[in-house]
Amino acid sequence: MAKFECTLQGDYDQALRYFHDGILDGSMSASFEEESYFQSAGVRLTVRVYERYSMTGGNRLSMTLTLMGDGEKLYLSGITAGGSQGMIFKFNTFGEEAFLDTLRQLVQRW
Repeated sequence: MAKFECTLQGDYDQALRYFHDGILDGSMSASFEEESYFQSAGVRLTVRVYERYSMTGGNRLSMTLTLMGDGEKLYLSGITAGGSQGMIFKFNTFGEEAFLDTLRQLVQRW
């Protein structure tokens, strides 16, 4: 499991669209699986789950993207899981880190 979190500035809808498109464009096997959305007192929250195939692990792994917005203040969290191998100990988590690197690069370009 790998995690990346940061704060950003900008339009919530534009950011959500930008990260969604960037994640799907970042891998031929990436897919959008499901989402949850909530809004209260001007604060917006979207949780989305993406999957992709990991060549290094030989399996599919997921990334959960959480975007919270309060006006122009945004909070972004990405957590990957499922790309490791091993029955008792986790090893070969390269796929999880690589999937999360897609999000890190998108944040740098934001």
